[in-house]
Amino acid sequence: MSGRAWRLGRFFGINVYIDSSWIFIFLLVAWTLAVGYFPRSNPRWEQSTYWALGLVTSLLFFLSVLVHEFCHSLVARAFGEKVDRITLFLFGGAAQMSAEPKTPKAEFLMTLAGPFSSFALAALFGALWALSRPLSPAAAAVFYYLSIINVGLGLFNLLPGFPLDGGCLLRSAIWAATGNLRLATKAASTVGQGVAFLLVMAGLLRLFAGSFLDGLWLMFIGWFLRNAAISSYRQLILREVMAEVYASQLMNRDFAPVSPDLTLSELVDRYIIQRHDHAYPVLEGGSLVGIICLHDVRKVPRDHWPTVTVRQVMTPAPDLQVVRTTDDGNTILARMAAKDVHQLPVLEDGRLVGMVSRNDVVRFLQWQTELGLYA
Repeated sequence: MSGRAWRLGRFFGINVYIDSSWIFIFLLVAWTLAVGYFPRSNPRWEQSTYWALGLVTSLLFFLSVLVHEFCHSLVARAFGEKVDRITLFLFGGAAQMSAEPKTPKAEFLMTLAGPFSSFALAALFGALWALSRPLSPAAAAVFYYLSIINVGLGLFNLLPGFPLDGGCLLRSAIWAATGNLRLATKAASTVGQGVAFLLVMAGLLRLFAGSFLDGLWLMFIGWFLRNAAISSYRQLILREVMAEVYASQLMNRDFAPVSPDLTLSELVDRYIIQRHDHAYPVLEGGSLVGIICLHDVRKVPRDHWPTVTVRQVMTPAPDLQVVRTTDDGNTILARMAAKDVHQLPVLEDGRLVGMVSRNDVVRFLQWQTELGLYA
């Protein structure tokens, strides 16, 4: 994913985001429908009609993808899993859970909910197509396409290539048979990479056959699936490694607390220039009252630094994400991701004892890799 996403809202207690890459694929699908599918099936309509139907159909298609992901998420929550968000991106959507499924049965059922929803939507749109044919040819054309594409979406997701739904079903079966989640994930990831290779080869064949757009599309999907299969396995290993390390081991005890009454000029001269840290905890009477970061200082015009105090621009304690010394690495990463912060205060019995940053986590993982423990 591109890394930048816009929040659409919160539905059924789950935050929904649109990744910036989604705009590209949304317009590509609309363009393909407007210049290809609708003109071929209905050659007598106006060009403006083709584009209007293309945009509407593309939007409804991605709403179908969203329903697919919501069904995964709602079943996952029924099994006690925490679903942080759903993101629509370049090649569809992803429901992001904070942990792996707890049992093979849970993974099997939550995975099966996705293709089932796609086939149910296909049946619904098929019924709407039959009802609208005598009333509105334009609406019928849209419903017919949505019926077919949802069947395709369900079947494609059942390919045995992790992290597609079929790959997750394969993993749950191997997991149930062996009792080993890592082994099952490795096997499903390997199969996923094989499926990705076949898609790329199929794309090349389509290119040589003269179908440039179809071939390019298959190659992009294959490339994306390969990367997703590899990263999904690495994510599992990362979660296992981070579950075994705690904030007390990762944190930096050499932090520099500052007073809330310090001016920004004093902060820069006495701390930032001397220490080069990116964030400083703000203490008052021994208690944590906030954090001030470099970007907080940058937001204030330089000629105001001598009069503006830390208290005026810091992030106050109630708005901070914090961790305890006993919280594991996965909790740390989740808290950082919750508000997209790079460092967290570490508390013990309500007292600040250290700071943990993304750099601390990266260094820990680098040591694990060099020792051959993170692989």
